[in-house]
Amino acid sequence: MVKRSSTRVLYVAIAVNFAIALSKYAAAAITGSSAMLAEAFHSTADSCNELLLIFGIKRSARPPDELHPFGHGKELYFWSLVVAIVIFGLGGGFSLHDGISRLLHPTTTTKPVWNYIILGIAFLFEGYSWLVARRELIARQRHHQSLWQVIRSSKDPTVFTVFLEDSGALIGIVIAFLGIGLGQILHNPYCDPGASVVIGLVLVAVAVLLANESRELLLGERAHRGQIQRVKKLIRSEPSVEEVGDLFTMQLGPEQVLLAVALRFNVNLRVKDLETTIDRLERKIRRQEPEIKRIFIEAESLKRGLMS
Repeated sequence: MVKRSSTRVLYVAIAVNFAIALSKYAAAAITGSSAMLAEAFHSTADSCNELLLIFGIKRSARPPDELHPFGHGKELYFWSLVVAIVIFGLGGGFSLHDGISRLLHPTTTTKPVWNYIILGIAFLFEGYSWLVARRELIARQRHHQSLWQVIRSSKDPTVFTVFLEDSGALIGIVIAFLGIGLGQILHNPYCDPGASVVIGLVLVAVAVLLANESRELLLGERAHRGQIQRVKKLIRSEPSVEEVGDLFTMQLGPEQVLLAVALRFNVNLRVKDLETTIDRLERKIRRQEPEIKRIFIEAESLKRGLMS
């Protein structure tokens, strides 16, 4: 399941981006600015993306079934990959296409003051959404972690997707402001569509970054290194365990981890005592690491006993 704070970040972003997109389309229609139209495409893509992530959260919350015995947690990772594709195609693609088209056939921007007003308002709203997402990322920060390390190690794509989208949006607003302003000051019709092309490249870069993060999670990324170390320490504290063999983890969803471990127990343990020990270990792991939903323990002493 996804934390409620993550869902709150998404709803804030949806409200902000939807309102901003409408304003930008209106300003682009009034002024004819290519950079403003690129920004409108950007906000539209962001609005669609947050809706897709909400859909992904609801789909990933479905319980396990016969076809998906480990649940549907990874569906959220699939939809976060779709989000990256939307940013790349709808946001980056449209911005690049419109910018290049107007570079080839430049037009004059009229009533630029509307662009500045809308961009200023958009910067304030995007900044608020960015701060909400950043605050949530900081809340998940571990000791000595930078914000970039939090993003790289996060297993919940909802928050870091909004944060990266809003970061790209703020950069895009600044680029649009500079493009429109320089075009007006220099009386150069190429500055505005040039800004649209740069905004498109920013969106493509954000899309590639998000796609890579989603790909890692879809392929079966391991749990946090710290969590793995805590589990090993907990297992080794069991007197009957002589050796911890292979230990594998896989992220099944933002709050769902699979654990498989091979253990060598004391050879003098009877089968009944071994089963009791394994049950006790599983309870301890689940109590201290509630994110670990599935546990598979291979008992080496039991395996040897059955083979002899």
